[in-house]
Amino acid sequence: MNDDYVGTWRITEMELWDQDFIDLVKPGQIIVYGDSWGSFNFGAVELDIDCTPPRSGKQGRIGFTFQGFDEGDEVSGKGWLKLHGDVLRGEIHFHLGDKSWFKARKLD
Repeated sequence: MNDDYVGTWRITEMELWDQDFIDLVKPGQIIVYGDSWGSFNFGAVELDIDCTPPRSGKQGRIGFTFQGFDEGDEVSGKGWLKLHGDVLRGEIHFHLGDKSWFKARKLD
């Protein structure tokens, strides 16, 4: 995993949800660990993510799959992350459900 992605990222904006919803239960954030897994939470959504780094030597977006819960209901899907300077951008796609872009800033 590219070390630039590793850390805790505060979600600052999402296409479908405002900041009050993003921070409904706790501050919305994405955590990426060096061994290609992490977590993604916003609103009442708690997800475990499994990242797939770009091929060796290529700068590009990192894909991920996820599973977890939204208000207690099991959810799954996929998404991607890409660094643009100091802003992490990406999309999250719930299986048979919503799709939203997001932006985040690194906390640590």
